[in-house]
Amino acid sequence: MEKDLTKGNPFSVLLKFSIPVIGGNVFQLFYTLADTMIVGQTMGADALAAVGATSTVVCLILYFIQGLTSGFGIKLGQFFGTKNKMQMKRSVATSILLSILFTILITIISCSLAHPIMGWIHTPNDIYQMAYDYMFVIMLGTGATVYYNLISNILRALGDSKTPLYFLILSSILNIILDYIFIVPFGWGVAGAAYATVLSQLVSAILCTLFALKKFDIMHLQSQDWKITKEDIFSHLRIGFPMGFQMSVMCIGLLAMQSAVNSIGTNAIAGYTAATKIDQISVLINNAFGIAISNYVAQNYGAGLVARIKKGVLDCFIMTTIANILIAGLMLLLQPWVVPLFVENPNPEIFMYAKDYLFVVVPFYILLGILITYRSAVQSIGITWGPFIACMIELVMRVSCALGLVYLWGYKGVCFATPMAWLGAVVFLLPVYFKNIRSLSTTVNLK
Repeated sequence: MEKDLTKGNPFSVLLKFSIPVIGGNVFQLFYTLADTMIVGQTMGADALAAVGATSTVVCLILYFIQGLTSGFGIKLGQFFGTKNKMQMKRSVATSILLSILFTILITIISCSLAHPIMGWIHTPNDIYQMAYDYMFVIMLGTGATVYYNLISNILRALGDSKTPLYFLILSSILNIILDYIFIVPFGWGVAGAAYATVLSQLVSAILCTLFALKKFDIMHLQSQDWKITKEDIFSHLRIGFPMGFQMSVMCIGLLAMQSAVNSIGTNAIAGYTAATKIDQISVLINNAFGIAISNYVAQNYGAGLVARIKKGVLDCFIMTTIANILIAGLMLLLQPWVVPLFVENPNPEIFMYAKDYLFVVVPFYILLGILITYRSAVQSIGITWGPFIACMIELVMRVSCALGLVYLWGYKGVCFATPMAWLGAVVFLLPVYFKNIRSLSTTVNLK
């Protein structure tokens, strides 16, 4: 059942691996889109704004978890490349232990700071309680999010990108059903949407685990596999924690943008929320290619195939560029229908805010593809400092633009913070990749 990414045509291998991941990411987006659409259509613009006002905080936690577990998956993928079964099992055990620890820490810290966070992001009083209810339930369900992302990244590290998709489709359907049940008949409001999301993720994770236990030998851990050393913990944290931290730091920049939008008013929040929810389609598709190249590079790095790494990264860049051109065209063509997806009878001001965001950000999707492709490649060869500095550049650019340009250009200034952040990170990261890949080519034990 394991798929060896060190063999076959790189373009074909990456495309076949990417398609199920793209499908999985799109269905994962349905979790939040279903929440947002059902909330907006059944409860109105204020409820939509309540979900949107805290969405960046929720993403901050989610992105840290995704980065952390992706790092653990990279370590497992490197061991897969060396064909060392014992190390692979130890890697799975280490990842599980660290994931439990981080689940406890994240849940306690985020739930304890829920009210202060609401104040920090300037949540309007008229939507405060709804926003708090939604955010708190999502934070309380952190364990389900960690569980799903961990098992998905373990399977992908073993070359299986299809299984997480199959079970995610099933749980996405469950999420939509539970949204309606919890919001309409049960009357739980926006909190009901959050409960539906958490429960659906948990179901998906459990089903993935049952499949993995049945099909993959390395998932059958013995007592000796749990004899984890400090070296095991450090090697996983050395990749996983920086990746999680980098992704969460990016969200701090998004928080600055959300705070600036929140200060403008409820209509701005509603329009911004509708636009950014659709914008996530591009982000998740690009992230899917990032996951594919990450696992591809990890396995080939473990096998010592540097020339194959360079060919795969170039092929991934070509794929993301083509995908981003197509996505951008569709986004701009269909933008008049974005707001009605989320709000019944929206006012013209909400339309204006959504349109402004999309017309500023969408033309720069190619930059996002470059950033994710090369950052994933650098991380998968064990270089963590480069992506970290690029992340900090992205943070500084995003915060400074969001807080500075808003005074010059208003809402549009906030929108320009995103492409400016991508540009700054790409300019720094590309030389880092090419320098390190050249260094690997001269290493004796790599081919």
